[in-house]
Amino acid sequence: MRAIQATASVTIVVAAFVSALAACLILAPVAFAQDGGSEPTRLAEQPKSPEPTTLDDLLSMVKEGFIAESSDNKAREDRFLAAKDDQQRLLDQVLAVLADEEAKSQTLETTYNDNEPLIGGLEESLAERLGQMGELFGVVRQVSNDLSGQVWESLTSAQLGPRKELLDRLGRSKELPTTEDLEALWFEMQREITAQGKVERFKAEIITSGGGKAVREIIRAGPFTAISNGGYLLWDPVKQTLGELSRQPPSKYLDTVGGFESATSGYAKLAVDPSKGALLNALLDTPSPVERVNQGGVVGRVIIVLGLGALLVGIWRWLVISTASRKVRAQQKNGLPNTDNPLGRILAISENEAAIGSESLELRLDEAVLKETSELERYLWLVKTVSVVAPLLGLLGTVTGMIQTFQAITLFGAGDPKMMAGGISEALVTTMLGLITAIPLVLLYDTLSNSASRIIDVLDQQSAGLIAARAEGLDVGD
Repeated sequence: MRAIQATASVTIVVAAFVSALAACLILAPVAFAQDGGSEPTRLAEQPKSPEPTTLDDLLSMVKEGFIAESSDNKAREDRFLAAKDDQQRLLDQVLAVLADEEAKSQTLETTYNDNEPLIGGLEESLAERLGQMGELFGVVRQVSNDLSGQVWESLTSAQLGPRKELLDRLGRSKELPTTEDLEALWFEMQREITAQGKVERFKAEIITSGGGKAVREIIRAGPFTAISNGGYLLWDPVKQTLGELSRQPPSKYLDTVGGFESATSGYAKLAVDPSKGALLNALLDTPSPVERVNQGGVVGRVIIVLGLGALLVGIWRWLVISTASRKVRAQQKNGLPNTDNPLGRILAISENEAAIGSESLELRLDEAVLKETSELERYLWLVKTVSVVAPLLGLLGTVTGMIQTFQAITLFGAGDPKMMAGGISEALVTTMLGLITAIPLVLLYDTLSNSASRIIDVLDQQSAGLIAARAEGLDVGD
């Protein structure tokens, strides 16, 4: 009984092992086919094989698995062999192309090596044949480049038109110039020399100060100056055109333009710019009197206001004192007192108060003289005060201007002088304004004071004479 059970157990174990082995053999071609990538879909879609029931069925299934595996391996080998043939064919094609290119490279290298000494010989032969013509070529290029720069900046181009294209072509040319090119270069040089020595009228398009364009009659004085419509024009090399100035130079230069434009023969005076625009631009950058005064800032304006006020007062008092002085001199020549002048009013007091004594008359005359003195010296203190205060305000402007200068140096450094120009201008302009205001006011005050003092002296002398005459009991008219 135990022997039968043992045999049955061994049979079951063997059957299980064979079944597992058959399953592995059946699944192996499917997995291999999937790895190979040939027919994964077809193998995956095959119906599932029935389970073996007997050993014979299992053996049959194992045989079928061996046959299928052999067929798949054969197909894979065929595919590998076909791919190998294709790769070999492609490799042969690439090697053939490489061989052709190497042959071409060798041919080109050989040709280059053969031509190199030939080129050197030809260059030497060309240099020998050129001889002095080579030096001529260098001179033509140099002269063309120099003349191109001159005519580009020259005022004559406004009349003669652009010439830079020809000169630049000759300056960049790497070939010998032709006879026509040499004649053209000589002609342009001669034409430029001739034009620079003439004063000519011509019409050309200019750029107006408003940015528009207009055709004007222009007078060109050599290569230096161009004028039109009573003003100067400036040549713009970039735009190759003349343009009106944003503002004209000072009147001492501008006043010469009108006479020069109206002249038709002979000689006429005209201010020219020998620097071809540099000096004219510098004059345009020079501030006008109004701009220079504005550089003085608030302190400068205060000085001007005070100075003008004091000057008006001084002129008014000068008219009053001059009139009084003239009438006093006339009164000295006339025995009859006239109350329209200080001396006449003093004499009228003496005549009107004939009954009072000398002491009372002295008091009345002293009072009248003080009144006339006060009237003559009225507002002279204002002229004197402003003449003293103006330099002090100028000093104040100097201090504030230097403070601004040092602040600019602190913020931006001393590398750019334009950053410090505002403070320095204020410092200098206020000092100038203070001195300009003080000097004439001092002279005016001294003049007025001396004129008033002479009148007062006359009044004192006449008063003293009247008192002395009254004290002695004499008639003034005697």
